[in-house]
Amino acid sequence: MNEPRRRGPVARILVGIWDAMNFTRRLVFNLLFFALLLFVLAVLAAGDTTRPMLDRTTLVIAPEGRIVEQYSTDPASRALARMLGDKSEPEVQLRDLLRAIEAAAEDDKVERVYLRVDRLQPSGIATLREVAGALRELRGAGKQIVAYGEAFSQGAYLLAAQADEVYIDPVGSGVGLEGFASYGPYFGEALQDKLGVDIHVFKVGEYKSAVEPYVLDAASPEAKQADLYWLNDLWQRHLADIGEARGLSVEQLEAGIDGMADGVAALGGDLARYALDQGLVDGLKTRREVEDLLAERGVADEDAEAGFRSLDLRDYLAHVDRGLPRARRQQQVAVVVAEGAISDGIQPPGSVGGESTAALLREALDDEHVKAVVLRVNSPGGSAYASEQINREVEALKAAGKPVVVSMGHVAASGGYWISMNSDRIYADPSTITGSIGVFGLFPNITRTLDRIGVHTDGVGTTRLAGAFDITRPLEPDVGRLIQASVERIYNDFVTKVAEGRGAQPAAIDRVARGRVWSGAQARDRGLVDELGGFRDAIADAARRAELDPKSYRVRYIEKEPSPFAKFMADLAGTRAGAAMMRDAGLAQLLLARTVPELERHARVFEQALANDRGAAARGMAYCFCPVF
Repeated sequence: MNEPRRRGPVARILVGIWDAMNFTRRLVFNLLFFALLLFVLAVLAAGDTTRPMLDRTTLVIAPEGRIVEQYSTDPASRALARMLGDKSEPEVQLRDLLRAIEAAAEDDKVERVYLRVDRLQPSGIATLREVAGALRELRGAGKQIVAYGEAFSQGAYLLAAQADEVYIDPVGSGVGLEGFASYGPYFGEALQDKLGVDIHVFKVGEYKSAVEPYVLDAASPEAKQADLYWLNDLWQRHLADIGEARGLSVEQLEAGIDGMADGVAALGGDLARYALDQGLVDGLKTRREVEDLLAERGVADEDAEAGFRSLDLRDYLAHVDRGLPRARRQQQVAVVVAEGAISDGIQPPGSVGGESTAALLREALDDEHVKAVVLRVNSPGGSAYASEQINREVEALKAAGKPVVVSMGHVAASGGYWISMNSDRIYADPSTITGSIGVFGLFPNITRTLDRIGVHTDGVGTTRLAGAFDITRPLEPDVGRLIQASVERIYNDFVTKVAEGRGAQPAAIDRVARGRVWSGAQARDRGLVDELGGFRDAIADAARRAELDPKSYRVRYIEKEPSPFAKFMADLAGTRAGAAMMRDAGLAQLLLARTVPELERHARVFEQALANDRGAAARGMAYCFCPVF
């Protein structure tokens, strides 16, 4: 039997050193682990950073970024941003704005509201009208609203106009009332003549203009006619809303816009003074002057950043939430949000997935406490297949005796209308962008592009269709007919389903379809929408249909649950110790999510559609390039 080989003295020394290093490493890591554990316990014991609610408080509502139906970033990313002291918010949820304003109307401790909307990004006129309506009700409840901005976009100004007093900075750039437009780049010459890319288009509906930027150098007459029709409807309503709030006529507002160049020139280029002369604002004041005014009217507080007793939106919502009774498993109206482009498969919040959104609707179907569902749609559409997946779940809910009411937000067009069409009732704001009932397909071909650099495709196939969808080969006429037939079938299914859901004949729906976009008011006149109203109207309707007691049911959002880590980070962000720990952490800054430009969102829809992993010959798209104001 061989005896184990004995190590030499040098080897024994090296092994001893290595063992000592391993022991030290484990000891250090264990100590760090226990230190972290103690830190977390201390953080949880430190309580949150929510400021107490005192009498005569000014509620500061200063949304930044876009107003959305649903966050597109996870709770951990938002928590990290807050802990780093990043006060900018790329998104604010519409539901949060509305419930804060509604709570403030009945809150004796809220004396007035300080409204800052000059950092608000385009969010959709229908969305802004919901907030404007809530602000009107707040003002009607006797709460004073003071609005201030360095400058106001025409969308943000709709909110500012609801205030008792509107002030703008003397050197600000005024109020940007200019009109609504729908312009965009057209790549026809660049793709076909410059790059040699041929884009084959297959569509139904002469007004289905989402494909035009890829094949034309300018908008078609049909697209211009249709767009101007609904744009004018939205614009006239926008002017009427502002005029009513400011005591001005539509004619006065239009005259101010038409004469802006001469008027501003006469004032030496002073845009702020022109806004004052036109009655759009009540005075020219700096931010410090406005905040001094609020301190005089309210309660001065030298320790507060603004100099007066106040709470911001997030802290006020935390105060409101603490006062709510613990949720019970009572009868519910469930809300499922369909926000963003519609794509196949499972998609994150802020977008709509055929499988993920359908799963949320199935959860509402399986929950015995859910008696009715409101589907809140804010989507320009996307994949026809994913849209139909969601539509089937709506039909399943109805078949189970659970009413489904759709509330349309800024846009519910094309695929966004598809998932709405079979509900029991469709509500839309008069300025909602909807319709666009049409289908298209795109097939790029780069044969000419490759020819220019001397690259050619050749080979063999076992059938006429083998390799026919290779974009490096010329498109065979039979393949084109195959795709067009598929697109026409999807369109006919779309129209037939709309007709069944709306109790109309397919021919009647086809006359108002063909890819044409309508405002909510125009869609109601054409039978595509049932009622003009907002989200709260849809909730009340769903509860009535389910015969729920108005005083006993609760509204519950069904959304994907955040991960345990995301929940932990969100809780950590609300503590003093957690905020102090992460404020200067460079690693956390790298983890923050950033918003995506509008053009990239459109491009991503087509990128996902082209990444066809099912081997299908063609994929129908029901999408609308709807602008956001």
